[in-house]
Amino acid sequence: MDPVTTTPRSAPRSAGPIAWGVVATAALGALIVAGSRKLAHFDAALVAYTFSVLFATFGLTYRYAMWLKRPPTDFYWRRGWQVFLRRGGRGGRLGRLAGLARHAVSDLALNRFIFARDRLRGLTHVLILWGCLLAVAITFPLVFGWLAFESEPGDPGLYRVIVFGFPAFAFPSDSVLAFFLFHGLVWASFLVIAGVMLAMRRRMREEGAAALQSFVEDFLPLILLFAVSLTGLMLTASYTWMHGYAYDFLAILHAVTVIFTFLWLPFGKFFHVFQRPAQIAVRFYKEAGREAEPERCARCGHGFTSKMHSEDLIEVERRLGFDYRIDPGKAGRPDHYQRVCPPCRRALLAAAQGAAWSGVRGGTLVAPGAAPAHVNPGLGEGPLGRADAENFHG
Repeated sequence: MDPVTTTPRSAPRSAGPIAWGVVATAALGALIVAGSRKLAHFDAALVAYTFSVLFATFGLTYRYAMWLKRPPTDFYWRRGWQVFLRRGGRGGRLGRLAGLARHAVSDLALNRFIFARDRLRGLTHVLILWGCLLAVAITFPLVFGWLAFESEPGDPGLYRVIVFGFPAFAFPSDSVLAFFLFHGLVWASFLVIAGVMLAMRRRMREEGAAALQSFVEDFLPLILLFAVSLTGLMLTASYTWMHGYAYDFLAILHAVTVIFTFLWLPFGKFFHVFQRPAQIAVRFYKEAGREAEPERCARCGHGFTSKMHSEDLIEVERRLGFDYRIDPGKAGRPDHYQRVCPPCRRALLAAAQGAAWSGVRGGTLVAPGAAPAHVNPGLGEGPLGRADAENFHG
C-alpha cells in the first residue's frame, strides 16, 4: 500500500473548512433559486426555514471539514479511498462497489450493527432515522420551491405536482394517494415520536446509559425531535378537527422548534449522522488488512493485526506528537511499542513488576516469548461476532 502523504499548509487551520462551508452554502442557495425557477415557486412565508437550513449547511460542512483535518481522520480518510480504489484484492473494484452498496444498506439504512448489540436499541434508531428521512424528503423540496402542488384549471379537485418547475402528474384531491401524500409528515411524526419514547425509556431505565448521559448530548436531541413532531401533529389536529383553533400560535411554535433544531444541528449529537457514512471505509480497511501481511508480535510472534494497520498507527501517533519507539538495546527487542500485541503488553507490565519484586523476594519470572492465554475465553464472545473477537484482547 502506498504511503499516505499530506502537504503542510501555512494558512490558518480553519481557512479551508470555512471556504468549504461557503461553497456548500452558496451551491445550495443557487440550487434553491434554480430549482424554484428563480423563486417563482418559492413560498416567502418559509424564508426563515430556508435560512436556518442554509446556516446548518454551512455549520455542518465547516465541522465536517475540520473533522477531516484531524490527523487520525485525515489519514484514515485518505487510506480508506486508497483501499477502495486500489487494483486487485478480493473481488476487485466491482466487488468493492457491490460491497459499498451492501454496507450502505446494512449499516446506514437498516442499522444492523446496532440491532446486533440490542434489538430494542436498533429499533429505536431505525424509527428515528426513517422518520427524519421521510420528513426531510417532504419538507426540503417544499421549502426550497422544488416541489409544489397546483389545482388544475377548470377542475379544482385535481392537483398537479410541479417538480423543479416542470409539471409531473395529477391526482384527485380525495384519492388514497392524496391522503398519504398530504399526511406524509404525520406518518414521519409517528415514527419519530415512537423512536424518541424508546430512547427515553432506555435513558431512564438502563443504569449504564444513565451513568454516562448528559442533558445536552443525550436529552436535548430527543426533546427537540419530540417538540418538532408534536407541534407538527398539533397543526394537523388544528386544521382537521378544531376548525383552525390556535393555528397561528401553533404555526409559530412549530417554526421556532424547527429553526432552533437546524441552528443547533452542527453543534450537537446529530452530527454523528453525517460522520457515519465514513465508517464504511473502515470496513474496507479491515478487509484489506485481512488480506495483507500480518503484523507479528515482537515478543510472542503471533499475528494480532495487519502490518498496514500497525504502520499506519505508528504514523498517526507521530503526527500527533506521540513517540512510542523503544531503544532496541538487546537482540530481538521490539523497536516500537505498537509492534507488541495487547496481551503481551500486559504480560510485559506483569514481568516488569515481577522483576522489581524479584530483587526483594526472589523467584522466577514468566518465561519470555510465551503468548498469554485468555483465562475465560467466553469474555471475547459478543454480539458483533468477528469484530468482537478482533477487538477483544485478553
